[in-house]
Amino acid sequence: MRNYPDIDPDVIFLDSHNLPDFDTQQFEGRLERPIPKITFVIIAALAAIVYGAFIWRVGVLQVQRGEAYAAASNDNTLRRIAIFAQRGVIYDRRQVALAFNRGTRSYIAVPGFGHLLGYVGLPHDEDLADDSVYPNENIGRQGLERSYDAELRGIHGLKIEEVDVKGNILSGSVLRDPLPGKNITTSIDSRIQSKLYELIAALAEDKRFQGGAGVIMDVTNGEMLAMASYPEYSSQLLTNGKDTQAIKAYREDAGKPFLNRAVQGLYAPGSIVKPFIATAALNERTISPDTKIVSTGSISIPNPYDPEKPTVFKDWKAHGPVNMREALAVSSDVYFYVVGGGFHNQAGLGIERIDRYLKLFGFGSPTGIDVEKEEQGLIPTPAWKAERFNGEAWNIGDTYHTTIGQYGFQVTPIQTVRAVAAIANGGTLVTPRLYRNETKMDNAGISIGVPNELLQIVREGMRMAVTQGTGSGLSLPDLHVAAKTGTAELGVTKEKVNSWVIGFFPYEKPRYAFAVVMERGDARNTIGGVFVMRQLFDWMLWATPEYTKVN
Repeated sequence: MRNYPDIDPDVIFLDSHNLPDFDTQQFEGRLERPIPKITFVIIAALAAIVYGAFIWRVGVLQVQRGEAYAAASNDNTLRRIAIFAQRGVIYDRRQVALAFNRGTRSYIAVPGFGHLLGYVGLPHDEDLADDSVYPNENIGRQGLERSYDAELRGIHGLKIEEVDVKGNILSGSVLRDPLPGKNITTSIDSRIQSKLYELIAALAEDKRFQGGAGVIMDVTNGEMLAMASYPEYSSQLLTNGKDTQAIKAYREDAGKPFLNRAVQGLYAPGSIVKPFIATAALNERTISPDTKIVSTGSISIPNPYDPEKPTVFKDWKAHGPVNMREALAVSSDVYFYVVGGGFHNQAGLGIERIDRYLKLFGFGSPTGIDVEKEEQGLIPTPAWKAERFNGEAWNIGDTYHTTIGQYGFQVTPIQTVRAVAAIANGGTLVTPRLYRNETKMDNAGISIGVPNELLQIVREGMRMAVTQGTGSGLSLPDLHVAAKTGTAELGVTKEKVNSWVIGFFPYEKPRYAFAVVMERGDARNTIGGVFVMRQLFDWMLWATPEYTKVN
């Protein structure tokens, strides 16, 4: 018999009408059940996963990437800032400041120095490859500012600042003081530079030349007294960079104000090549200096395609019989056709020797002047013609045209002044330079291998050009100049010309060479490069007499 506990009568008689007043939402009146073990297992597993992930993340942050995050943390509070060095000053040879500091970058406030000095601006992407260049600093963009940027910039300093989360500076200290940039002394005389530019600009505007350039160089060491290019840009405007409309106008100007014509302008030289052809003919004994060639105004050679219509090569006038000195003085084309290419019984140099001697004088290659992006020019040759004109053969007429500076011939003003300096100084090809530090460049020069007594004949012919020939506009009582003029015809119609003059002074003891080109003027206009130099000499005789005296 089972033993049951006593049952309360109230339980027996309990029904839905006499249930106690339990709050079932609070689990009153419900029977309690134990929590299943699976619940504890699931919770423990989740906790293990979370804890494991936390431990893994801590390991990554503290061990694997600890140093990187520590550095990043420091950067959030410690800020490294460059202390930009004060940029060096650019002076002329008399210590006149051309580019200097007045809180910002500033330039001499007269025209004529844009291409020479260049300007400064923010670096381009390729500049940032240099670790020493900061994205927010100004660096040299053109001219001397670019060529000597490393010296002018100096060495930047460094300071460190502690900042809070809002960027407020809490403290700071200088880690490295900046070293100011080096001052640069140029060989330029700012007075002559400014005057030369003024004269070129005035003539270009008056006679409607597209542009012009002028250079003056010391024939003994290559130092540049002046190097002007018109039109130009304002260094100050480009450095400030705020006048966007003016900068846009520069870019769209058909006159190409960003082109430094003195070193980047390529021009047909015309008759200014004749002194160099004469030098070659003398050194090769192609002709004696006193042998006369008669110019009746032209020469004719047989036309292989039509024997009844010979090819005629014209002179600019009939000069009669002229020797080498006289041919240089009056600029006889016929004389140099014959000397260069030969005619009848007179042998010529031939294009190979012409090419070789022109290269000896530095044509067809950069001069090495200390500004960027110098053009190298072009000497026409049979190989050049074959490549350019689909294999066409070289004709004697091509040689004729080359000897008078036409037919694809291209030179820069800086090349021509260097070449004429070699005639003036007795046969040494020096490197043009703007930086006046004697230890900066080795400028002993290269001999062209022509005896000085032969060069003297060429110098005499250039002097005769001034006393009784095409350069008579440079005949002055107080300064003896030797010169050679040139008028290069352009295009098929020949309605435009480049007007050239090259030369040296004083004639008795040559010290300075010069070259001026006035670009793309009207062929009917007779005023050009000679007019610029005549005005400059008139001014120099009283304003800068130290350059015109015979020492």
